[in-house]
Amino acid sequence: MTSLMLAGLGIAGAAVAGRFMLQSFRQVQKRVANLPKTKSPLFTSYYRGGFEAKMTKREAGLILGISPSSPRDRVRDAHKRVMLLNHPDKGGSPYLAAKINEAKDYLESGGRSSR
Repeated sequence: MTSLMLAGLGIAGAAVAGRFMLQSFRQVQKRVANLPKTKSPLFTSYYRGGFEAKMTKREAGLILGISPSSPRDRVRDAHKRVMLLNHPDKGGSPYLAAKINEAKDYLESGGRSSR
């Protein structure tokens, strides 16, 4: 008899806790729906969009993470840093590696595209 009462109390407690969680979830959903639909300030430092058909100074700088007017030694350092993270032998994409190399070549040539 006692075990039956304890089981009933346990089920009732679980039902009350579940109801509370469901109500709380609905309130949170309403608050999230009322938030303004603006860009999140957390992700504004990332470039949204694909690669351009022809390399530009701006795109080359974005790929390497430096100013497009950086000196050659800074371009080489940035290239080395980014390439170590994205090298195909280390699991990186061959396409991204090619774009990284193209960005380095473009900035080292002074903005004259070789393609």
